[in-house]
Amino acid sequence: MEINRIAPNFWWAGMKNPELQIMLHGEDIASSAVSVTGKNVILKETVRQDSPNYLFLYLDLTDAPAQTFDITLSQGKKKTTIPYELKQRTRKGSDIQGFTSEDVLYLIMPDRFANGNPENDVVEGMLENKVDRNDSFGRHGGDLKGIADHLDYIADLGVTAIWLNPTQENDMPGGSYHGYAITDYYQIDRRFGSNEEFKDLVDQAHGKGLKVVMDMIFNHCGSENYLFRDKPSKDWFNFRSEYVQTSFKTASVMDIHASEYEKKIATDGWFTEVMPDLNQRNRHVARYLIQTSIWWIEYAGINGIRQDTHPYADFDFMSQWCKEVTDEYPYFNIVGETWLNSNVLISYWQKDSKLAFPKNSYLPTVMDFPLQALMNQAFDEETNDWAGGLYKLYDYQTQDLVYANPMNLLTFFDNHDTARFTTDDEKAKNINRYKQALTFLLTTRGIPQIYYGTEILMTGDKAKGDGDLRKDFPGGWAGDATSSFVPEGRTGLAKEAFDFTRKLLNWRKGNAVIGKGSLKHFSIQNGTYVYERKHNGKSAVVIMNGTDKAQTLNLAPYREVLPRAEAKDFLSGRTVALGETLELQPREILLLEF
Repeated sequence: MEINRIAPNFWWAGMKNPELQIMLHGEDIASSAVSVTGKNVILKETVRQDSPNYLFLYLDLTDAPAQTFDITLSQGKKKTTIPYELKQRTRKGSDIQGFTSEDVLYLIMPDRFANGNPENDVVEGMLENKVDRNDSFGRHGGDLKGIADHLDYIADLGVTAIWLNPTQENDMPGGSYHGYAITDYYQIDRRFGSNEEFKDLVDQAHGKGLKVVMDMIFNHCGSENYLFRDKPSKDWFNFRSEYVQTSFKTASVMDIHASEYEKKIATDGWFTEVMPDLNQRNRHVARYLIQTSIWWIEYAGINGIRQDTHPYADFDFMSQWCKEVTDEYPYFNIVGETWLNSNVLISYWQKDSKLAFPKNSYLPTVMDFPLQALMNQAFDEETNDWAGGLYKLYDYQTQDLVYANPMNLLTFFDNHDTARFTTDDEKAKNINRYKQALTFLLTTRGIPQIYYGTEILMTGDKAKGDGDLRKDFPGGWAGDATSSFVPEGRTGLAKEAFDFTRKLLNWRKGNAVIGKGSLKHFSIQNGTYVYERKHNGKSAVVIMNGTDKAQTLNLAPYREVLPRAEAKDFLSGRTVALGETLELQPREILLLEF
């Protein structure tokens, strides 16, 4: 008997959850008798499914030490012995420190950042066997080595974590450069590198003070995944493994008026025909997925997970997954992609939400998409005291009481799925717009994320397709005309934006006033937004003119956050007098430190 796959192919002794599912895949193995020989390794259950090619073994490892033990499959006189390793843990769960509001995440699409190893651009035997940088929907050749080669650039910029779009295998015929059609949950895509290279990248990042966040997808996989090509059972995938299109209307999950049909079509429907929708209500699917995430945390030491399309998967399963991960790793963080159009809907998904009670998602962090939408309006508009511009940001944050923890919101003004903040060259020319938006993003509540290339005003228009949002970083490929990784490759507004970004990020790094501080803000006066971050007697006050004209601001309403008669503005370096009034230039930003 030939065993094609073992998942996971090794595990660890001493995990908090002593149960281990081992999936074996091989031709006609289901009829085998199974025995396990190992010290204190107990075979609790052997599960056979519809396909004759799978066995699911459930082991109890409560008292099992690190060892290599044997799994024996018997069919009459034929026997196959499979050695299985239980490794000694090299880290404690409490050693893994997740990302927090003290961090800034730098989002990278590996295929489009830098090509460090051209030899893995095409891998023999994989279904997509070419690279074409002129094809915005094709593979361009970026890889893990390309990221590793530029960790110094990333660390020097001042971010403290990198979030990588999915790096697991996407062995699809085409269009999967983005990583969201996984065909093997336990394997790094060989065009990016190896599992060992990924682990080394995490270690190198840690050595430079950078955390690593891994993108995962439990809602769906790629249609070339062996679990779909040879389904263990029909109910491994929703709608009995038959393609039914999702409505994408996941608000129905929280809608107290929603029909059962609306809920089912939203969560059980498929994204596309080539992305089969996994049925997490099947306990074997659930255990398989949970173990894949724990395996990567334990193996590579990652600091966080970003879970794609979080509300599209089964609520109870996702809740169980979040709880199991954070039970094993108490300081770990998970952020769910909660792409919904209101703070009320998003707040439902955060751990300890009063709106979801008595249910609990156990999801620590949610993505603040409504704020993202408002930031893409606010800095293009004139602000007045009741509407428009910065008023929208003030008004939105007055509603933060809906969140169980407003500091655990991932805040951003663009990512790989949205138009870039600098959508086109015209917007990129408006440097004041960029500086105001970045200052707000890096000083308000939450966990900021910036998208690779933001710092050099890279453009991208959703209307032109996703490929336009995911252009190659200049200098990431040998032969590129210019390289924005080095100072001489950054000129004009790109240099000004980079220098401003780097200055602000490095000021924020390790600054507890921003990373841990409370937020106090004031209603808009004279088109100006004023807010304070405060921690342990220190504070920073942001004053931002949201209009295209000079403003005279009466300072009387702000005395509780202006404890002295003058303060230094971090951005300009000048000392600002804080008398009865303050003169502000059009779109001026002050960042005062006390």
